[in-house]
Amino acid sequence: MRSLRHSLMFLAVFAVSGAAPAAQAADTAAPGAAPGAVQAEIGVRPLALLDALEDGPLKEKLAACVGQPMTANAWSIGHRGAPLQFPEHSRESYLAAARQGAGVIECDVAFTKDRELVCRHSQCDLHTTTDILTRPDLAAKCTQPFTPADAAAGTEASAKCCTSDLTLAEFLSLKAKMDSSDKTATTAEAYQGGNATWRTTLYSPGTVMSHKDYIALIKSLGRKFTPELKTPEVEMPYEGDYTQEAYAAQMIADYRDAGVPASDVYPQSFLLDDVKFWIRNDPEFGNQAVYLDDRDETLEGFDAMNPETYKPTMQELADAGVKIVAPPLWMLVKSGENGAIVPSPYATEAKQAGLDIITWSLERSGPLASGGGWYYQSIADVVNDDGDMLRLLDTLASDVGVIGVFSDWPATTTFFANCLGLGGGESGAAIQN
Repeated sequence: MRSLRHSLMFLAVFAVSGAAPAAQAADTAAPGAAPGAVQAEIGVRPLALLDALEDGPLKEKLAACVGQPMTANAWSIGHRGAPLQFPEHSRESYLAAARQGAGVIECDVAFTKDRELVCRHSQCDLHTTTDILTRPDLAAKCTQPFTPADAAAGTEASAKCCTSDLTLAEFLSLKAKMDSSDKTATTAEAYQGGNATWRTTLYSPGTVMSHKDYIALIKSLGRKFTPELKTPEVEMPYEGDYTQEAYAAQMIADYRDAGVPASDVYPQSFLLDDVKFWIRNDPEFGNQAVYLDDRDETLEGFDAMNPETYKPTMQELADAGVKIVAPPLWMLVKSGENGAIVPSPYATEAKQAGLDIITWSLERSGPLASGGGWYYQSIADVVNDDGDMLRLLDTLASDVGVIGVFSDWPATTTFFANCLGLGGGESGAAIQN
């Protein structure tokens, strides 16, 4: 019952914003959509994946949905917005995710020198995700200034620039770019390159966002929030008195101050202590806090395919008040007979403990012809091309029963959720330009 209740809460229809939109091009509901629903523009990407999918019942089912109205859906989560093509955690990336029908959109939360919260995937990634190194006045403030590559010495170009190196005002003067760097660069300008060939710089630069700006934007769109409290890369307590708990409490306070109901917020952290802090000190928001599971990297001896190595166990997590776990894609599946993708022991254990599951991140691996890399490591032997993303989604939805999937291109998960009737299929408000 607890699992069902939280699934329904997560997949609930979103409230429609009452603000009059400045422009509604491609945003009003299509004929046949539910009253108040906002049309999702899925574009060509999901259909290209469908074309690549092997013939069979799944392809037939999905093909029958082509051309049908698509609406925003909570099963489809914008991972940093839509960073397959838009600079992550930029206003433009968030709008792209909303237009593609993401019902929940993520802000990774870090803090600035003056202890304001901003949206960045890492506290110390400004050198690869913004133009800071081309801004001499701000580059001089970086923890580690740019050092050019030295081919003769065999050293790569490097830099380290953190949100805590800048004030909020300084941070907001930056421009977002695609997350990349050229390790062979001998100038700061050249270091801006290195973008993956399967991504693009077509939609760069972007507008960086404070956490409060993100809240205002996503609220205006009628979508839900999933902020991740990023693990600090500076010593805590910061400057001696800014504790981890103060940081965790500040993130939640921004939602209270903005009048956002707890039911619309899914706070996340890789630190179990953060999740327990919310559960203990702010149960209204902690009730649907998400434990991001990276124990494959942090717990010696952990094996996702062997429940005996889980410390804590799934039941211990549930007993501690955790209700939602979020492992990477590969932990939830394994290769089955005849090339099938089937649930993993991790997935089975989590469900038996009554835990809900979300997972990350689709569309982050590039072309799957070579097996898909890290996110597909448990099923690499049965992954052959990009169409297998849809087979993976089918297993996650139908067999594992996840309540949401993070995607770097939410159009794909929106299409899938609408077609299979996941998540209610309607939400949101018209997008303002």
